[in-house]
Order: sequence, then structure tokens, then C-alpha cells
Amino acid sequence: MKKIGNNTLNIILGVLIILAIWQITVMITDIEEALLPTPVMVWEAIVSLVTSGALFEHLKVSLGRFAVGYIAAAILAVILGLFLGRMDRLWAVLDPIVQVLRPVAPIAWSPFIVLWFGIGNAPAIVIIFIAAFFPILLTTVSGVKNVDTTYLKLASNLEIKQPQLMTKIIFPAAFPAITSGLHIGVGTAWIFLVSGEMVGAQSGLGYLIVDARNLLRLDLVLAGIIFIGVCGLLIDRAIRLLERWVEMQWGMSSKE
Repeated sequence: MKKIGNNTLNIILGVLIILAIWQITVMITDIEEALLPTPVMVWEAIVSLVTSGALFEHLKVSLGRFAVGYIAAAILAVILGLFLGRMDRLWAVLDPIVQVLRPVAPIAWSPFIVLWFGIGNAPAIVIIFIAAFFPILLTTVSGVKNVDTTYLKLASNLEIKQPQLMTKIIFPAAFPAITSGLHIGVGTAWIFLVSGEMVGAQSGLGYLIVDARNLLRLDLVLAGIIFIGVCGLLIDRAIRLLERWVEMQWGMSSKE
């Protein structure tokens, strides 16, 4: 309880420092408040978005797109990674292809994605999928390849075959690497969700920012940025809770 209280106090202190620096910057510069809104103006914009219901509509759409794209990418990438990590020859062929495609920003594919999938939810979901897929796949493959050979030799001596070998030995041993990929995938997917919604969507948090920018309502732009940051933090925390649950179910944690 004391640790939780200290963490909360640190968060509050950090927020107050940011707000103070923000307000001082507005006061000592010649930038007009329309171009650099004060914390009070942004707070009023947040209240207006909440009371009008616009925030929840855009947030619901963004979270729905994110959930579909990220979950699909995570499931497919983990399954493929578990098997490709055990198939050295096949991975030797696929690895160069993955390494060429991985650095390409998902938003760069947007012209093709819009042409192939049209306008609406599908393009944003595909962009999220691409953003999350590669980091999860690569960390899963790496985790499988780095499984301690002692475990595999022991499994062989005990004549443990598939699927028990995968579920009881390889997956638990590779899970720390998989969780690292899940965290990286969350960050990149959330970033490119917003970028995707800025390109062709007519709803979502990314669209909210673009629409506010077109109206020169920078207070609403900053409000949208704050919501995006907070949602990203909460999603990351949710992934951590899921990881702990999986660890307990698979006997990888001592916590009860």
C-alpha cells in the first residue's frame, strides 16, 4: 500500500511540474494563446468534449479498431513465431524478407490499403495489424531460438512430444521475449492507429485532432493529444495485467 501511495504521489508531482512549465512558457513567450493554449483552456476543451459526448464516440471507434487489429496481429504473430523459431531453414529464407518489410512505416502502405480495402474502419485496422505484427513476430522467434537447450534435452529424454512440447516447454520459456514484443507492438500500433485515422478516417481520436486543427482549435488538438497519451498508458497497463494472468495460468509466476 505504501508503494502504491508513493507511485501515485510521484505521478501527481510529475503532472504538476509539467503544468507549471507549460504555464510559465505561455507567460514568458510572445506566442498568442490561440497558438499555444494555456492549461486552463485545454482543461475547458476536455470538459467540453466529455460533456458533449464527442470524446466517447471517437474513443469507442479508436479502441474498437485497435482491439481488432492488435489482437489479430498478436495471435497470428505469436503462433507463427513459435513454429518459425523451430524451423531454422524456413526462417533463414523468410528472415531477409521480414527484415526488408519491417522498417517500412505502415502508413507508407496507406495508398494501397485505401485502394484495396476502401475507406472506413478496414484501412486503420490493417495499419494497426502491420504495425504490431512484425515486432511481436521477431521477438517470438528470438525467444524460441534462445530457449535453454537443457529444457529441450530434458523434454526429449522424457519423450515429451508435440503439442505438449510447445505448450509446456517452449512457450513458457519464450514468454518473456513474447511479452517484450507485445509491449513494443502496443506502442507502435497505437501510434499508427492515430496516424491512420488522420489520413482517411471520418472518426476516431486521430480524426478529432485533424478536424480541430482545420478549425484552428489548438486547445482541442492538445486535448486530443492528452487523451491519446492517457489511453496508450492504460492499454499498456492492461497488457501487463494480461501477462501476469498468463504467467499465473502457466505456472511462470509465484504470485497467487
